[in-house]
Amino acid sequence: MRTLPLLLALPAALALLNRTSSRRTSRPDRQQLNGRTIVVTGASSGVGRGVALALARHGANLVLAARRTEALEALAVEVQALGVAALAVPTDVADVAQMTALAEQAEQRFGRIDGWINNAGVVAVGRFEEIPLDDHLRLLDTNVKGVVIGTHLALQRFRRQGYGRLVNVASVDGEIPHAYQASYSASKAAVLSLGRVLQQELRRGRQPNIQLSTVLPWALDTPIWGHAATYTGHRPDLPTKDTPDKAVQAIVKALLQPQKEITVGYKAKMAYWGHRLAPELNERFTAAAVQRAEIDWNPIKADTSGNLQQPDQAGRTIRGSNF
Repeated sequence: MRTLPLLLALPAALALLNRTSSRRTSRPDRQQLNGRTIVVTGASSGVGRGVALALARHGANLVLAARRTEALEALAVEVQALGVAALAVPTDVADVAQMTALAEQAEQRFGRIDGWINNAGVVAVGRFEEIPLDDHLRLLDTNVKGVVIGTHLALQRFRRQGYGRLVNVASVDGEIPHAYQASYSASKAAVLSLGRVLQQELRRGRQPNIQLSTVLPWALDTPIWGHAATYTGHRPDLPTKDTPDKAVQAIVKALLQPQKEITVGYKAKMAYWGHRLAPELNERFTAAAVQRAEIDWNPIKADTSGNLQQPDQAGRTIRGSNF
């Protein structure tokens, strides 16, 4: 039980670390984004929508991608009202042809792509064998294949032009096993591993102006929970969700001051280091907590594939509590 005092000391240590790092790190110049062209996938709600609006306020031109045409076009109008240009391109990120068209349309409209954010993602909750195989595969198509395609297209263009900023959105679940979200955790582990490998390749390629950041948020209060596939008999939810603002700010900062990996918020940091220090204890506690907080305590809900196979037209806000 020697690890217990360390776990109890983590909150204070992390708070001190955050204060120290914030004093030492210069504030990023938001004007760097003025006139830049940024592609954002999964832009129709949640973190993607929040990032698009935040970037527009800093003068960036936006290329917005998601499956929901109407929601995407409405966001483009909202972005343009902030005084920047926006291009809405309905896109299924798992479709190579559609993603290639997204990149080509961005270049045709703006001449270049300065940044690319792979944010699109879906969730399925339930015991692994009780979730239909088609839903597992569709989740992996979106969360892994979509990131691989977007990353490939972005890096090809960045290498040609000699610069670019790529941000891939993973999750702290990519580091810590999350019961009842097997495919989701596996998908985010894949995104995290992809980033680590590409960091090595970029370093060997000696192109310092091409930079990649992988962002690892905690569970967020976005419409993703209302859109999730669920096979537990209950509505999926967690009482400890962070506001999406934290992830939005981390992604914007990654474009301005790239870091290899950004663990977002004190909850994610505590979970990350708690698992590193005492993995078995952490996993036992997490599995029991998830059973209660994500399933047992939540209202009854019929099994559904959510938005995995078809987009859900409801839920266009940034926060899920507004859904």
